[in-house]
Amino acid sequence: MSPIPVKETQAMIAGMEPKLQPGLYAFTLWPEGKKWPVETRASCMEDEGLSLVVPINAANGDAVAMRCITLQVHSSLEGVGLTAAVSTALAQAGIPANMVAGFHHDHVYVPGDLATKAVDVLKNLQKAADT
Repeated sequence: MSPIPVKETQAMIAGMEPKLQPGLYAFTLWPEGKKWPVETRASCMEDEGLSLVVPINAANGDAVAMRCITLQVHSSLEGVGLTAAVSTALAQAGIPANMVAGFHHDHVYVPGDLATKAVDVLKNLQKAADT
């Protein structure tokens, strides 16, 4: 991983090194005033309320089990094209994807049963960008 954020599109894709994280997660609307689980992975305040990405066992009963794929490249917050390339490749493979940007990395949440296939798609995308 580069200590300097990567901003160029091809370099971000070529260096993404997708890594499947352990565990199952879910996107859920969190009740106002309820303490967040320590293992919360992401949050987003929407007009309808607070959305969290939490371990599946902390989510509502109707939650979809998701796996997290972390793109290991230290992508710049000003970089253009990584999210588009990743989501397009996964869409073409019929894999739903929910992107979450962190300060250092981008994270892709996909249905648990499609996680291995998603990693393969992203590794192929990376290889194509590295040539």
